[in-house]
Amino acid sequence: MTVMRSYLDFEKPVAELEAKVEELRAVAARDGAVSISEEVGRLEAKAAAALTEIYANLTPWQKTQVARHPQRPHFVDYCADLIAEFTPLAGDRSFGEDAAIVAGFGRFGGRPVCVLGQEKGATTEARLRHNFGMARPEGYRKAVRLMELADRFGLPVLAFVDTAGAYPGIEAEERGQAEAIARSTEACLALGVPNVAIVIGEGGSGGAIAIATANRVLMLEHAIYGVISPEGAASILWRDQGRAHDAATAMKITAQDLLRLGIIDRIVPEAPGGAHRGRAEAIAAAGEAIAAALAEFEGLSPDEIRDRRAAKFLEIGRKL
Repeated sequence: MTVMRSYLDFEKPVAELEAKVEELRAVAARDGAVSISEEVGRLEAKAAAALTEIYANLTPWQKTQVARHPQRPHFVDYCADLIAEFTPLAGDRSFGEDAAIVAGFGRFGGRPVCVLGQEKGATTEARLRHNFGMARPEGYRKAVRLMELADRFGLPVLAFVDTAGAYPGIEAEERGQAEAIARSTEACLALGVPNVAIVIGEGGSGGAIAIATANRVLMLEHAIYGVISPEGAASILWRDQGRAHDAATAMKITAQDLLRLGIIDRIVPEAPGGAHRGRAEAIAAAGEAIAAALAEFEGLSPDEIRDRRAAKFLEIGRKL
C-alpha cells in the first residue's frame, strides 16, 4: 500500500520534483509505449540532491517541524524492531493506567531489559488513546514501578523520549503531577543498573527528563530537547507565538547544540529527509547507539553506575 507523503513547508522544491516524477509514471502507466526511465532518473536524482542540501542546513525551527512530523517513527515502531518478546505492563498500583507511557520488559540484542517509551500515536484514535504522548501522574508512577522492578532484578533500563511535555490538565495537577515527575527523575538517578535514554522526536520539559535522567542520553539528528516548546517560550518572552522560530534558535534545542553543551552524549544520524523517510535506517542506527552505550557499563558495580550518572549531570554547565 502506498502511503501519502506529507511535506513540510520548506520541502516545497522536493515536493514539486517528486510530483513531476509521479505524473510521469502515471503517463507511462496509461501509455506503455512511452519510455520515461531516463527523465524519471534525472528528476529523482535532482530531488535527492535538493533534499540532502535542505536537510544539511536546517534551522532550529525547521528541525522542530521535522521532530513533530506526523509520519516520523514513534516508540512502538522502535520497540517492534529492537525489542524481542516485549511484554507490556499496565497501571501504577495507585490510580490507574496511562497509555501515554508504554512500559514493559523484553529482550534487546538477546539481553533482558526494561523498556519505557512515550507514545504519541499515529492515527487519530491512537493519538487520543495515548493522549498525544503527554503523560499524567499515573504514567510516571508506572515508570517508577517498572524501574524499581528492573533494579531489583538487575535489568538495564531503556527509555525512548517523545513528548511535548507532561499533561498540564487540572486532573493531572490534582493527582500530583509535579511530585510524580520528581519521583520518576529520582528513580532514574537511584538505579544501580545502567539506563540509556534516546530522544526520538520531541523531548519536552520535565515530561521528558522524568525518564531521561540516564547514564547516557542519545538524540536523533533532527530531534529537539528543551525546557519548553518554542511556541510556549515565544508566548512568555514576546507574547507572540509567531516568534516561535526566534525562540527555537535562542533556546539551543537541537541535537548539535546540546552535544556541544554537554547535555547529551551522542547524536544518532538520520537519512536525508529525516527519520520518516528512512525509518529502518533510523531505527537500526538507534539500536547500534543504544548497544554501544550499554557496553560502556559492563562489569561496573551498582555504586559505580550511580556515581557515573550523578557525575554526568553535576558536570553539566561547568564548562560553559
